[in-house]
Amino acid sequence: MASLALSFPPAAAKTPSYLSSSSSTFFSSSLSFTTSQSHSRNSVFASIKCDLGNGNPSIPIINERTLPKFLESARMEKSANRSNNNTRLKLFSGTANPALSQEIAWYMGLDLGKIKIKRFADGEIYVQLEESVRGCDVYLVQPTCTPTNENLMELLIMVDACRRASAKKVTAVIPYFGYARADRKTQGRESIAAKLVANLITEAGADRVLACDLHSGQSMGYFDIPVDHVYCQPVILDYLASKSIAAEDLVVVSPDVGGVARARAFAKKLSDAPLAIVDKRRSGHNVAEVMNLIGDVKGKVAVMVDDMIDTAGTIVKGAALLHQEGAREVYACCTHAVFSPPAIERLSGGLLQEVIVTNTLPVAEKNYFPQLTILSVANLLGETIWRVHDDSSVSSIFL
Repeated sequence: MASLALSFPPAAAKTPSYLSSSSSTFFSSSLSFTTSQSHSRNSVFASIKCDLGNGNPSIPIINERTLPKFLESARMEKSANRSNNNTRLKLFSGTANPALSQEIAWYMGLDLGKIKIKRFADGEIYVQLEESVRGCDVYLVQPTCTPTNENLMELLIMVDACRRASAKKVTAVIPYFGYARADRKTQGRESIAAKLVANLITEAGADRVLACDLHSGQSMGYFDIPVDHVYCQPVILDYLASKSIAAEDLVVVSPDVGGVARARAFAKKLSDAPLAIVDKRRSGHNVAEVMNLIGDVKGKVAVMVDDMIDTAGTIVKGAALLHQEGAREVYACCTHAVFSPPAIERLSGGLLQEVIVTNTLPVAEKNYFPQLTILSVANLLGETIWRVHDDSSVSSIFL
């Protein structure tokens, strides 16, 4: 059995680990997380701006928070009480996105739990917790991104290991929920894979799920356990607010009819900007054809909002249409940077002024391009975990 131990930088290092040139090693056959010091909850960068001129991304600090201002005082007031409650909360990371897990731990002032994850020669996954979780409230951070089936199976085995180790509660923190798009039948004899995956997570022993920007809200109903739906809008809105764009020049664009509700909510919080809709029709999976535009974008800065960018066909064709209709600049914003080929070639083609995504999924360094900006959702997820653990309101974060 091949194995590799991966340790994270000490607390003094503020640069997120996914900026390291060796960050890709987390896909190795074995992974062991160890940290030795407590970390400040304010030590997470808010964004990464990619600049390929020197081969490495530059890192401007847009702001040190990724939460609305009204949460700052409440967070500081609770810090003392929470420090006494740390011993009953355990945070573990899978191999899918260890950098995000470490950032969440920094924000929460915790050490990541020690866990051994190995893959046998035949591909089987082995998980062993290397510390006691008996009677603890355990949170497992594992997006089910590419390779989707491996990461999903790893999450299920992690949940099972915690349950058999007598954890009091097990919460699956899934920043990106794979199979979310298979949430309904559009043709005869199709499966509803989102419901199947929800059943698997529930039967594995999870007591709660915490997920970011599900493709459709109805997916929450597929779980027979509580689901906390985390909206990453505050992170993106905070970043856009730092830009010198006049409110009267903004227009929020939904790339399809299905995303109108999401775009409307985004526009309301973005200075109540007007809304436009791109009407498209699909001829097949991952193939989009833009038809026409509903709304006025002439001379305006268009902000396209979606939950994910996969092959980027929808976003790029929508951007081309917006330019044809007279838009001055086009920004693309999404939570999940899936970036399946040929997404990078399309996004870096010059139609988009900036592509703003979050780090719910790890973005490989080879996929960086000059227009890409990555925002961290670690603070948002860390605050949500604290509130769930403290039995406090989660929805008030997004009011």
